[in-house]
Amino acid sequence: MKETLNIKWPKDLKRTKSREIVLTLLQDSHSPLSAIEIFSELEKKGESIWPSTVYRVLDAFVEKGLVTKTAVLNNEITLYDLNHSGHKHYAVCVGCHKIITMENCPMDDFKPKFRNDDLEVLGHKVEVYGYCNKCKD
Repeated sequence: MKETLNIKWPKDLKRTKSREIVLTLLQDSHSPLSAIEIFSELEKKGESIWPSTVYRVLDAFVEKGLVTKTAVLNNEITLYDLNHSGHKHYAVCVGCHKIITMENCPMDDFKPKFRNDDLEVLGHKVEVYGYCNKCKD
């Protein structure tokens, strides 16, 4: 099997052809992908894999921390991306549903205030919607 670049494979996750080809595709992608996009891309490359297998592989990767799973557009689209030891935010074009990766985290300087310090913040989710350059005209 082709060795994946820059990815440390978890010892308790069996290496299979299906897992290797999904991970390689995610690694080669410049943007996050939905499970259907992953299936379609693999099909175009002549790989024989079932959509249900793609979902199972992605679930295993998310569970092991190899891949991040992000729901956008009111949870209508779920995206998968390699976990690069950080987090990303995405904007979605409401016209064509193009996914645009944000270069920064808009929450970096945000310090929420709670009455009586009732909450320790562990994470956040930012959803940004708009029209891409093609759709706004």
